[in-house]
Formats: sequence, structure tokens, C-alpha cells
Amino acid sequence: MTDSTLGESLGVQRTAEIQDAYLAMARTKRMYGGIMLVIFVALMASGFILADDRNAGGFWDGILNVFDFPGEVLKEAGEKITLLPALMVKFFPSLIETINIAAASTLIGGLMAIVLSLLSTRGLARFPALIGVFRRMMDILRAIPEIVIALVLIFILGGGPVPAMIAIALHTAGALGKLFSEVNENASLKPLEGLESTGASWTQRMILGVVPQVAPNWLSYALMRFEINIRASAILGFVGSGGIGYDLKNAFSWGQGRYDEVAAIFILLFLTIVFFDQLSSHYRNKLVGKA
Repeated sequence: MTDSTLGESLGVQRTAEIQDAYLAMARTKRMYGGIMLVIFVALMASGFILADDRNAGGFWDGILNVFDFPGEVLKEAGEKITLLPALMVKFFPSLIETINIAAASTLIGGLMAIVLSLLSTRGLARFPALIGVFRRMMDILRAIPEIVIALVLIFILGGGPVPAMIAIALHTAGALGKLFSEVNENASLKPLEGLESTGASWTQRMILGVVPQVAPNWLSYALMRFEINIRASAILGFVGSGGIGYDLKNAFSWGQGRYDEVAAIFILLFLTIVFFDQLSSHYRNKLVGKA
């Protein structure tokens, strides 16, 4: 009886200690969370004040005019609404060029990502000692914005779609490589062991043992990246990389009198992005469902 009572007493004491430790940990976590929140708010406030001081017109002076430009575009587009279909047909070839840039860069970047991901996945890598090197390569490719790469390539190669395609492909390789490597880590190694026992090379083991397992998820991520690259290729047109973004920049440059072209291009971009978003979402769901 005494032992039972002593055991219960120790159990209650132990439970109380665990509760106290948990409450102390929760208080510490809340304290650190509060400190981080204060630091974040302070950094945001200081950054905003600095940006406002360096802004030519001042943020608060210009915020009231934020809807003036969209209003002018909509007004002129409304007055020339009958011309919009013809303008959309006029800019459709540029839209096709933008889609081609996105498709080519996604394909090239995806192939690069496959190689980088297989070389940087533990258990699959051809050169295990270089896993860190290949991962840092993907980090660098992913960290540099497409527009920075495009500006450098435009300076070297001149304007046109090729610099945009290369810039987006390099960034895609870094982004998809990271996603592909995470998918690769979930692949079963048993098929690889069986292929290795038959004398298969590393390339054969990857193609026959890994790719069939991970291909649906690879394709799903590639389709998602294709959507992103359509937007990126349109944006890069502003820096002289061709496509519909270049036409949009020219329409902006002319100002009033050409805002109907701006509206037509926006409508084309909106419809294109919605179409490919729905299409890729449909096929991604089917691919992931089969995986």
C-alpha cells in the first residue's frame, strides 16, 4: 500500500514537472516570437520610411493617384471597345512567341533539373562527394532573378527571345532541380539494387529504376513551372527580350492614344494565364492521382 501511494505521488510529481517544463518552453517560445515580431515590424517600418524618403514624389503624395492610370486605360478601352478584337488578333503572334519562350525554357530547364537533381540526391548520386557542389549550383541558379540574367545576356547577345529563354531556363533548372531532388528522395532503392546486380550502369539504373517512380511528380512540377514561366517571359519583354511584353512596353511608352493596345494585351495575357492555369491544374491532378 505504501509503495502504491509512493508510486502515485511520484507520478503526480513527475506530471507536474512535465507540465511546468512545457509551460516554461511555451513562454520562451512566445517571448522569442514576440521579439521576432517586433524586429520584423521595426525593419518594415524603417525600410518603408527609407524608401519613402528616396522616392521622387513621396508615397503618401502619390497613393491617392494610384487608380488614375488604370482609370485612363479603362476609359480609353471603353471608347474604342470595337477595336479590341482586331488588336488582340494583331498581338496574337507576339503572344505565341511568349508561350514558345516559356515552353522552350521549361523544357531545357527541366532537363537540366533532372540531371542536377539526380546528381544531388543521396543514395542516387553518381558522385556522392560532389552532392554539396551540385546543390549549391541549384541554389545559385535559383537565387539569381531571371531579369538579372536576361539583362546580362542582352548586353552580350543583344535583344531578342534567346536571352529570355536562356535566363528563364537557368532559373527553372535551379527551382525544379530542388523540387525534383525532394521527389527523388522518396524513390525506392530496391529496383536500383536489382539493376545493379545485373551490371546496369548508373544511367541505366536512373532511367529504368528511378524515372518510372518519379516521372508523374516531375511532370506535375514542370507544368506548374510552365505557368510561372509564361508570366516571366511576358515580364522580360519589358527589357527587350521580345514577346508580348515588348509590345506592352511600346504601348505604355506611347501613352494616351495607345491605351486600347494596352487593354488588348492585358486581356490576352489574362486569358492565356487562366487557360494554362486550368489546363495544367487538370493534368497535374491526374498525374499526381496516378503517382
